[in-house]
Amino acid sequence: MLGGKNILLGITGGIAAYKTTFLVRLLIKAGANVKVVLTESASSFVSPLTLATLSKKPVLTSFVKEEDNSTDWNNHVELGLWADIMLIAPATANTLSKMGNGTCDNLLLAVYLSAKCPVFFAPAMDLDMYKHPSTKASFEKLRSFGNIMIPATSGELASGLHGEGRMAEPEDIVKFVQDYLSKGLPLSGKQVMITAGPTYEAIDPVRFIGNHSSGKMGYELAKASADLGAKVVLISGPSSLSIKHEAVTLVKVTSGEEMFRAAHDQFKNSDIVICAAAVADYRPKEVADQKIKKKEDQFSIQLVKNKDILSSLGAIKEKQYLVGFALETENEIENAKGKLKRKNLDAIVLNSMNDSGAGFGGDTNKITFIDKNLRIKPFDLKTKDAVALDILNEIIERINA
Repeated sequence: MLGGKNILLGITGGIAAYKTTFLVRLLIKAGANVKVVLTESASSFVSPLTLATLSKKPVLTSFVKEEDNSTDWNNHVELGLWADIMLIAPATANTLSKMGNGTCDNLLLAVYLSAKCPVFFAPAMDLDMYKHPSTKASFEKLRSFGNIMIPATSGELASGLHGEGRMAEPEDIVKFVQDYLSKGLPLSGKQVMITAGPTYEAIDPVRFIGNHSSGKMGYELAKASADLGAKVVLISGPSSLSIKHEAVTLVKVTSGEEMFRAAHDQFKNSDIVICAAAVADYRPKEVADQKIKKKEDQFSIQLVKNKDILSSLGAIKEKQYLVGFALETENEIENAKGKLKRKNLDAIVLNSMNDSGAGFGGDTNKITFIDKNLRIKPFDLKTKDAVALDILNEIIERINA
């Protein structure tokens, strides 16, 4: 949800400001670009140098830049337009009152009044201040402006009292923003399971049977699903790829048997299942305990079939929308239709090895999407991230029909 987002973090003068160092780290870890604006009093509670180091950007505290003889200024309008999200945490009673009444006596408030993006605020104050009618009036007024309040929690306060007014913890603030942004996205509330990459079937401790799949198509599907609001479990065979997304859980496996077990573990709780992995059809019947020495001119390995993950899921599916992949070299459409019916799929994504730029290892793919009603939709050659969106849009259209 936050990957690539520009977040303007406004910090006001309350003791909870010390938590913003953790908040900046979490926002950066979630993939956001963070700029920090401090009120003058906030710098008494948290160091601008610490925040600048964590955000890797200068911390802004005033309209005029502080270099000697500088005529430059911090443009509040540009800052407000730069932000995809403005987050004010902690938001003190003083700042909340000023926000509600249009007072503009510092850079943070000027940026707030210039912001065109969603504005979140996380109140933090002692319990009597939090319950005061004027504070409650500020909450209501700010919400009526379209601002989003991140409610304070109950706990031990700086005064030593115990009650409501404690700023939400940094991880809860990040989750609140992520959950809010995911609302209304087409896959919000959906659980998506994706398999990706090759499987390696051991011959001995150093050798295996595998294939050239990089896993890129599955990884792009996982990222795109998460960006569309889904919670994603990505079951990946051996791959050099990595994925960093708060909504993606990566499960690493090696063999077809391991992928079979992982897929069945996750299947029941999934709404959409996309099997994009290139699972080895066969595995060695016997796996040598020690490295096999080169002795004979000819050497034979007896192979046995791996379990068919896609067929086994098709046999037990209930509410799940199940999608498979078919990589074909001849009679592509007919072979894909046969696999679709035989394995009880809702749709199949056809790749042809005869299409230049499609198949394993590259950054592009060319697909044909075929659903269970045998509607056939071919797509042009595209980058795999664009292909992932095409596939998901076809799925979304059908599950919402």
